[in-house]
Amino acid sequence: MKPFPTTTTVPLLLLVLSLLHHSSASTPPGFPNEALPTKSGYHPVDPNTNSAMFYIFYEAQNSTTPLAQTPLLFWLQGGPGCSSMAGNFFELGPYRVVSSDGKNISLEPNLGSWNRIFGVVFIDNPIGTGFSIASSPEEIPGDQLSVAKHLYAAITGIIESDPLFKNRPIYITGESYAGKYAPAIGYYILKQNQKLPVEKRVKLKGVAIGNGLTDPVNQVKTHALNAYFSGLVNERQKAELEKPQREAVRLVKKGNFSDASMARNLLFRMLENMTGVATLYDYSKQKKYQTSLVTKFLSSAEVKRAIGANESTVYKYCSIPVRDALHGDVMKSVRYMVEFLVKNTKVLLYQGFFDLKDGVVSTEAWVKTMKWKEIERFLMAERKVWKVSGSLAGYVQKWSNLSHAVVLGAGHFVPHDQPLNSQAMIEDWVLDQGVFSSELERDFSSDSRQEM
Repeated sequence: MKPFPTTTTVPLLLLVLSLLHHSSASTPPGFPNEALPTKSGYHPVDPNTNSAMFYIFYEAQNSTTPLAQTPLLFWLQGGPGCSSMAGNFFELGPYRVVSSDGKNISLEPNLGSWNRIFGVVFIDNPIGTGFSIASSPEEIPGDQLSVAKHLYAAITGIIESDPLFKNRPIYITGESYAGKYAPAIGYYILKQNQKLPVEKRVKLKGVAIGNGLTDPVNQVKTHALNAYFSGLVNERQKAELEKPQREAVRLVKKGNFSDASMARNLLFRMLENMTGVATLYDYSKQKKYQTSLVTKFLSSAEVKRAIGANESTVYKYCSIPVRDALHGDVMKSVRYMVEFLVKNTKVLLYQGFFDLKDGVVSTEAWVKTMKWKEIERFLMAERKVWKVSGSLAGYVQKWSNLSHAVVLGAGHFVPHDQPLNSQAMIEDWVLDQGVFSSELERDFSSDSRQEM
């Protein structure tokens, strides 16, 4: 493939590329034909620029419904500025990168892939992330409304590119900083739907957020206490950690979001130094997550060609320009978007138990502050023991449109740490079955009324 052109013809070319089917493409060594995407390519986000989002789509392996009715999940990575190709090849895609020596990399089937019975689309978001293209640094979004506008253009473009997508139920999923992206695009879709005739609406059915940064002020207040009660710091250290927490909150109240983000970063550096853990993303691990394997794998021109990415792009797992563009956004809340979503569609919040950055305690802190008429019923709902194949997987609390899952044996990257359990979680939530069943909720509600 020739270097990507930079003329005004790019949007049209990208649209053509987005329709390419890669099932017949030749594959590099260690890349089985079965690992090729069903479809991949680029979608422009603005007709007046050359910026475009890269995506990879995998159709359901064993759909239990006709494909035209099979749920379609859109996955967004966090960061800000980290590539969804990591979600694909490191977490929940049909094949994952592996290496026995850190040098020779290959792919192996992922039995816990999320496209077992659903279609899954991985999008490099925002522009400038992964293989997505930002025509200039200035065009990279600096706030969630701008992120949502670009995502809406890409998602609706992908849906319109294939008649088979038109009537499929849509779910937005993601983790970490996608705790903002997912609510933002979900909120934007529902607002746009209000202006459109039924046949042109995006059929959004739910939003799932894993280990999300969603309401930073309430979340940042929890880290010292969480570390203390986890036995990782003593009381004196807890008091030291509370200082940058208070500073971050103070700066947010003054409207100084950039410095508030820096105070939060200081808190995490102090926490790392005090605890000595290999990674705050999972304090049970003895070494960091090996996401560098994804970078090495996607640096190959042959692999880029096989997945339909622009070969001239230098792939980086996380983009510094995107991170910098959203630096002032880090401490801003999108809780109001989740409040709107939970009134109009279903929402799943899930966290790996060992995450010290965006874990269980920090999520529960902001959920308690939600303005939603059902929040008290949710907070009083039964916390169910959740088992997968007879083994304890975690705990699930559900009321009305809101579900909260705690995943045991997992850190920040839940699908990587617990592939089969995360697969069972997303499938049961989408299909409204198991501990996510509304029938169980109604039964519990009926029992509660009888006892009263």
